[in-house]
Amino acid sequence: MNTRGNLITFEGIDGCGKTTQAELLHRYLIDCGRKSILLREPGGTVVGEKIRTILLDTPNINIPPTTEVFLYLAARSQITNDHIKPALENGGIVIMDRYSDSTVAYQGYGRNIGREVTRQLNGIATSGIVPDLTFIIDCPPEIALTRVSGRPDRLESEGVSFMRRVRDGFLRIAADEPERCVIIDGEHSIEEIHQAILTVVRERLSLF
Repeated sequence: MNTRGNLITFEGIDGCGKTTQAELLHRYLIDCGRKSILLREPGGTVVGEKIRTILLDTPNINIPPTTEVFLYLAARSQITNDHIKPALENGGIVIMDRYSDSTVAYQGYGRNIGREVTRQLNGIATSGIVPDLTFIIDCPPEIALTRVSGRPDRLESEGVSFMRRVRDGFLRIAADEPERCVIIDGEHSIEEIHQAILTVVRERLSLF
């Protein structure tokens, strides 16, 4: 009988550096001989990538918040069933660049849909799968948005005030679930953040 694997998620506002850190941890685990997959949201599946295009394209700026949240949930449901559940059942380590907390922060707080509503909807989309460990890379919006390369996507274009609400959402999630969530200072260097993450993974999950 296989032992359930681990789900590690990386969260934070756009430009915080979470994608870089998710990639670094994934490579480290692979180098250590661990069975690890790296996925992103929205995306990671044929359906999810099509939804990602809809959600992030700037011409779709007027998508209503309710439509937005259900699109994210549809992509999450697909990736959960296609990749996350099978990998965990086979004892693998799944690293997610965004997961359910992003919906609570972006749509629950940023769009004012509400935390409890988005949490309940997440429970359906994820089949109740909760991360074992979540890293929230925290960074002031005024700094994070300067790091965004290329043309801003639909959400990045929302500006500082929106990202402040989202950041507050992530910090509230972390405050309410300290056993799962770890806040990492996103203003530190890439290597300093990576080492801090490795320390937490060693302490909490005993993966290496």
